[in-house]
Amino acid sequence: MSSDDPRGAILQRDKTTYAIVPRTPAGLVSADILEALAKVVRKYEIPIVKITSGQRLALVGLKKEEIEQVWQDLKLDVGRAIELCLHYVQACPGTAVCRFGQQDSLGLGLELEKIYAEKETPAKLKIGVSGCPMCCAESYLRDIGLIGKKSGWTVTFGGNAGGRPRVADVLAENLSREEAIRLVERCIDFYNASGKKKERTARMVQRLGSDAVRQGIVGE
Repeated sequence: MSSDDPRGAILQRDKTTYAIVPRTPAGLVSADILEALAKVVRKYEIPIVKITSGQRLALVGLKKEEIEQVWQDLKLDVGRAIELCLHYVQACPGTAVCRFGQQDSLGLGLELEKIYAEKETPAKLKIGVSGCPMCCAESYLRDIGLIGKKSGWTVTFGGNAGGRPRVADVLAENLSREEAIRLVERCIDFYNASGKKKERTARMVQRLGSDAVRQGIVGE
């Protein structure tokens, strides 16, 4: 994104129109948000509205001069999509509603997004929080993953679902909610200290080695 691009805008392949991604923590949307989105889509005749893999909504096909007013109409924060920072926390419903849920993944996902939203990192960062071992939030394929079990939280690091997929390494198991949050903080601190610019966590782990990364994060 160049300095000339509007706030939160991503230039599309036609080099004329833009996309924006409003921030919807853990994929939750209210009636007010849905109504605002519908009004904006009709008002600006936005041709494409796409639910992304990160539980967000991309509004695609906006004219440059429309974008700031769209943000004003939506009254939503920017969901970062290309910057070097936390992009999103993906979370399943967990014990909030799911009969298989063993931990409050939705609540923890919202808390992590609040803590780390837009926190700068060497490359884009994605977190997945699953409320049971079925791992519906794809935690093992996220930079940082959390999986809820009856005995507590499992925390993983270094996953990736892109063109060079990698299953994340398990750092710790049977953690309390507070212990899991503290370990996430250590993961991000280590990544910021050891990662190269634009190097995803999976590539960093491959470069440094799983044992060195584990030692750096958990001291084992």
